[in-house]
Amino acid sequence: MFNLFNRPSPIPPEAGQESVWDYPRPPRLEDTSKSIEIVFNQVAIAKTTNAKRVLETSHPPIYYIPTDDIALEYLLPASGTSFCEWKGIAIYHSLQVKDKLLEKVAWSYPNPTEAFSSIKDYIAFYPHQMDCYVGGEKVTPQAGGFYGGWITKDIVGPFKGDLGSMGW
Repeated sequence: MFNLFNRPSPIPPEAGQESVWDYPRPPRLEDTSKSIEIVFNQVAIAKTTNAKRVLETSHPPIYYIPTDDIALEYLLPASGTSFCEWKGIAIYHSLQVKDKLLEKVAWSYPNPTEAFSSIKDYIAFYPHQMDCYVGGEKVTPQAGGFYGGWITKDIVGPFKGDLGSMGW
């Protein structure tokens, strides 16, 4: 999977698959009509067919869900911000459902850059501690605590965050 220079050897995609090494840098934002669902603590948090996905070299897609399709009563503001050179300043959200709390499990861009202005009223979720689905398929979270990509059978890597990917 990796060569002597710590550069990844992309996995060749099969029919119906995408390679994250064919995704662009800077990243591309695109609409998707695939069904996106999030369930936490046996409660539906989000369900949409109007998501947007961000595609960036070496990363599985990150799905942004319109706030109209999220049960916002379960979200709480979280402290801190981060900066993305492409999207701008992100704010974070925690998730409280019944007796369970997930800290900083989602993020959004209240004032995104012009190129990403269409995600202004959208929220992305880390899939690590929830049940997240794309087209009915349960996703595998992208490795690494910082990354929020959703891996499905139609996406091949290797992925940023995998063991040995620090030098990419």
